[in-house]
Amino acid sequence: MCAKLKDMTTTEEPDLREKEDHLRKRILEIHHTPGLEPKEKARKIQEMMQHPMTRPVSQKSQKETLLVSTTAIGRSYHDNDMNILGCSHYQRKVKILANCCDRLFPCRQCHDELSDHDLKSSDTKTMLCMECLSLQPVGQWCNVCGTKTAKYYCSKCQFWDDSNNAIYHCDDCGICRHGQGLGIDFFHCEKCNVCMSIGMKQVHKCLENNLQCDCPICGDYMFTSTNRVILMHCGHAIHLSCYQQHRKHSYQCPICLKSLGDMSLYFEYLQKELDHQPMPQAYASHTSSVFCNDCEQRSLAPYHFFYHPCKHCKSFNTTVLKTHASDRH
Repeated sequence: MCAKLKDMTTTEEPDLREKEDHLRKRILEIHHTPGLEPKEKARKIQEMMQHPMTRPVSQKSQKETLLVSTTAIGRSYHDNDMNILGCSHYQRKVKILANCCDRLFPCRQCHDELSDHDLKSSDTKTMLCMECLSLQPVGQWCNVCGTKTAKYYCSKCQFWDDSNNAIYHCDDCGICRHGQGLGIDFFHCEKCNVCMSIGMKQVHKCLENNLQCDCPICGDYMFTSTNRVILMHCGHAIHLSCYQQHRKHSYQCPICLKSLGDMSLYFEYLQKELDHQPMPQAYASHTSSVFCNDCEQRSLAPYHFFYHPCKHCKSFNTTVLKTHASDRH
């Protein structure tokens, strides 16, 4: 199965586009040549790819160069030194033909990074085997040279991964996820509508469609994110890397303001500080109405310039609602 490929970028100069168009036509001609063995087709295509078809990299913008090298009918590498095919995101021996723009990319992420639109990878119908450079229907095995294109292949997501990572497909999530599988090391929570570590089955706090939202720190959509997502103490989700940065300057959830962990020792320290540093006499009888972000109750607390403990749970994670001045002089 062969497909006509559109121009790789609209920013290339006419002479470069003509050379690339000519190369694609020649490759398709070789594929359609009757009586030519698959190995001979691959050899002829490889010979063509060895001839330079672009200007030196120094004369092109970085993104333009990356676009040409990524979408070309040729090999791309996850690790060039180790001769591991793929891209910076995945190990795999295929490129996918994006049905939205008829261009070749090593993976969906490569497409989205270099395009002004997103690719729905499950709609992919055609792949390029990077061993023999043959365009053909998607699958785990090349039907021309017999290469196994990846150790893991999902026909539902059209996803390939040739690493040693454990991966499984969840029908409820509708995507592939890292792990041994459902019932082994992960389970799917119906209310949260997401897969979680099986150890969290009895202890996590359910929040409906928990991951179908943006990360509260970086703003990226978390449900399909390739970056690790964790659940905070309150149950809200966040990227692990964003959480680690957030903890450096805050102990509150960026969504609900609840404490991110057990803050009892810190709160005890604050209470001792208050006991040893009473307010000036002019403010000694003032009080503040506070709302506790942890237990979600209201109470009165002695007025202070900075700290107001919750009467119910002793948390200092409170918000001052109103300050009441004393009538005494």
